[in-house]
Amino acid sequence: MLIDGNSIAYRAFFALPLLNNEKGVHTNAIYGFTTMLTKMIDDEKPSHILVAFDAGKTTFRHKTFSEYKGGRQKTPSELSEQFPFIRDLLNAFSIKHYELDQYEADDIIGTLSLQAEKKGYDVVVVSGDKDLTQLSSERTRVEITRKGITDMESYTPEHIMEKYGLTPDQIIDMKGLMGDSSDNIPGVPGVGEKTAIKLLKEFGTLEKLVESIEDVKGAKLKDKLNEYKDQARMSKELATITRVAPVDVSLDDLKRHEPDEEKLRTIYKELSFNSLLEKLGDGNAEEIELKDLEWESVTDITESMLSSQSELYIELFDVNYHTAAILGIGLHNESGTYFIPVEVAQNSARFKDWIEDTNSRKSVYDAKQSIIAFHRLGMELKGIDFDLLIASYVIDASQAADDFSSIAKRHGADAVQPDDAVYGKGAKKKVPEDNVLGEHISRKAAAIAKIKDRCVSELEKNEQDHLFTDLELPLAEVLAEMERKGVLVDVERLREMGDELKTKLAQIEEDIHRIAGEVFNINSPKQLGVILFEKLGLPAVKKTKTGYSTSADVLEKLQPEHEIIDHILLYRQLGKLQSTYIEGLLKVVNKDTNKIHTRYNQVLTQTGRLSSIDPNLQNIPIRLEEGRKIRQAFIPSKKDWVMFAADYSQIELRVLAHISQDEGLTEAFNNDMDIHTKTAMDVFGVEKENVTSGMRRHAKAVNFGIVYGISDYGLSQSLGITRKEAAEFIKRYLESYPKVKEYMDDIIHEAKQNGYVSTLLHRRRYIPEITSRNFNLRGFAERTAMNTPIQGTAADIIKKAMLDMAIRLEKEGIKANMLLQVHDELIFECPREEVEILEKLVPEVMEKAVELSVPLKADFSYGDTWYDAK
Repeated sequence: MLIDGNSIAYRAFFALPLLNNEKGVHTNAIYGFTTMLTKMIDDEKPSHILVAFDAGKTTFRHKTFSEYKGGRQKTPSELSEQFPFIRDLLNAFSIKHYELDQYEADDIIGTLSLQAEKKGYDVVVVSGDKDLTQLSSERTRVEITRKGITDMESYTPEHIMEKYGLTPDQIIDMKGLMGDSSDNIPGVPGVGEKTAIKLLKEFGTLEKLVESIEDVKGAKLKDKLNEYKDQARMSKELATITRVAPVDVSLDDLKRHEPDEEKLRTIYKELSFNSLLEKLGDGNAEEIELKDLEWESVTDITESMLSSQSELYIELFDVNYHTAAILGIGLHNESGTYFIPVEVAQNSARFKDWIEDTNSRKSVYDAKQSIIAFHRLGMELKGIDFDLLIASYVIDASQAADDFSSIAKRHGADAVQPDDAVYGKGAKKKVPEDNVLGEHISRKAAAIAKIKDRCVSELEKNEQDHLFTDLELPLAEVLAEMERKGVLVDVERLREMGDELKTKLAQIEEDIHRIAGEVFNINSPKQLGVILFEKLGLPAVKKTKTGYSTSADVLEKLQPEHEIIDHILLYRQLGKLQSTYIEGLLKVVNKDTNKIHTRYNQVLTQTGRLSSIDPNLQNIPIRLEEGRKIRQAFIPSKKDWVMFAADYSQIELRVLAHISQDEGLTEAFNNDMDIHTKTAMDVFGVEKENVTSGMRRHAKAVNFGIVYGISDYGLSQSLGITRKEAAEFIKRYLESYPKVKEYMDDIIHEAKQNGYVSTLLHRRRYIPEITSRNFNLRGFAERTAMNTPIQGTAADIIKKAMLDMAIRLEKEGIKANMLLQVHDELIFECPREEVEILEKLVPEVMEKAVELSVPLKADFSYGDTWYDAK
């Protein structure tokens, strides 16, 4: 199997939406490439495999025609930054990859396929470029990608004859006549595919055609061929794949070996390829040689076991600590290490008093989980002074917090087994015997003691002790309270919405059938394709092995062509709302209380942003009115109460104004101007009254994109303009706000010097790639350096606001509850008579959370549901 690496990476990049992992690396091309690679290997099971790459812009063909491949747009930086990762993945797969100076991937493939044929191998070539179909033979099959990255068309000599009426060799003659705009091969002007095929069927080869031009029918065509015959010969030469390139790899070098699963697992984790990680499995749980530990399983908790400074660990059998079985408690202090069974803890008034004593200091792993788990046992955990999970995250957020064992090992305590080694995994997961369980839990409590001082010392050294002690640790308690309280859901309203959507879907289905003139299954791409492209005669944009493509991008292109398309797109959107969100929310509602208890992940993102799960509140769609209406189901938990929502206005741009100290941005915010209108005025050089909605839209896109290092390609895609226009827009923006450009240059320099960047509250993000010799990796790192202080500071501000808010609500004796945090928004429930208090209190607290050189601004509203509060 010989794979055209550049072609497949390009195909994957443009076929899949721009994906990012937690580090901000674009991953769509890497993901698509890997998916295609694994599928082809599984399908074909090759004995030998090579991925060929283009070595550079200049090839031997440029000597023949200097404009060869001229006019091609520069590779988007979002794609080029992904190539190093693709090469790393190939190394992990133990797959040879190769490039050759002055030659293209096609030439490497052409040369090796001929060598393989001569040695009696069957060959499969994989590419997105039909030029390679010329290599097709009795022994070589060429697989060309059609739709996306998995739909392939097989080119054999028979298929080429059936499709074009030509032999594989004649594909080169056809290219010589018709040219190829993508490679800037000129061909003969005015000769397209049909004419070229017709001429080749009659004359056989380009050379014979040139010899027999007088026999060509049609004076105009004859004149064209006479005038451009030399250009046609040159074009054929350019289109011919050489099969004698000086490659220095042999077929033996291409033998397929087993992948290095550990390397693959590491890369998949780094790139957040969870589905691929799942397919790979977790590997065999690592067995760690355990050092001796003296521990005791207790049946009665005595006074001597409880100390004013202890390490406390509570073990759960599942990730959802709201519902998971509680397996036991580990306790460690100067008097010893103990395993406390759950029933022993629950039956001990002495233990409960100690747990609830603020003066008895406890060091834990995952404060939020611990608080909720002890609450389920009827105890309110107080006096937490250290959290290993949060400390490890603050010290270095780039080290993914997988489990206790890996975190402990990272900080020097290697005597804790991974949970998989103790419990097993998947269907085989079970609670072990008491002595194995007791020792495992005791070891975790003892490990916290071993690690704590080292972590505290590192936090102090990094000037992160205040971030840890004054923000993240107390915030865990606030989040625990929010999760525990949960938010009430109007289950009947949710079901009503489901019924409304079903009715609406049925009506749209009826409309589609009426417009189509017949009843068919709208969810069947095959049936839909026949209706659209055969019955209604719409132009087919893409075809698949099973028929016509009816993907969203295809339908969007067809919108101006026929009224049915709008109906189909709406039908699909509403169908997703119904299945993913209405039914999805109903699944996670607590049946006893009708509440949803989302779980906030405090240690996931590298920017410090909170994320949530079961449900993911950040993803509730709000662009479509039907999606926004889902918020109607989130209601106050008491009668005569209302939902009160407040969100920061343009917080990241305000942070940028503060960090950069740009006069233009600062002036706009200090004078309470609409920042997007102000940007449009500055960039387009017009007065306020002359700013059009289109100008403001462009300004808004660049305002939010510029600090993320948005490229001309990225901006052109989001605005639907050319890359040239996008590049000019970015240039004018940076000229209008020179201190923003200065900030970008300074922060990159700082990152190169320190190896990390920081937020205003000293949250760090390490960026080792900033000094990479690889241009693309360095480019990604520079964008990360620009963005992190802004996004991370915004995350710190809203966290500080939540903490301040919880303190003020308690201090003022207000009944209102803080329920949810979504993006830059805080959602409360409160008695109707407290609305007036919250209207003053909430903006005041949010706007004073952190002092910037421009004012923070919080907008608020309230209503009977979350929907009404927007």
